[in-house]
Amino acid sequence: MHELSIATAIVEQAGEIARADGAGDVSLVTVRVGELAGVVPDALHFAFEVARDGTPLAAAELVVEQVTARAWCGACAREFAVGMPPFFWCPDCDRPSRDLRSGRELEITGVEAVPAPR
Repeated sequence: MHELSIATAIVEQAGEIARADGAGDVSLVTVRVGELAGVVPDALHFAFEVARDGTPLAAAELVVEQVTARAWCGACAREFAVGMPPFFWCPDCDRPSRDLRSGRELEITGVEAVPAPR
């Protein structure tokens, strides 16, 4: 389950972001996960609960925003969803696309933290 290593990295990076901002405990972490990133959101939630234990994120909530995989067809000049399993052929002109526009994301987009005590 590689989601545990991903969750551990999220906990570490979110903690660093909070410390750099002078904040205390983290209450919420938002991540964007692409449909083709190879991450199972339910497994990531479970792994996050394990990885956050004993850290400044111990009570933090994880919000996973899923990103649909989309490709661009140059011939039609349009974007289309590739689906799962991915199918990179344009549904309009039946030509293959090599231009993946979204779907591989795995990024922290937000960290909310409680202000540090003074």
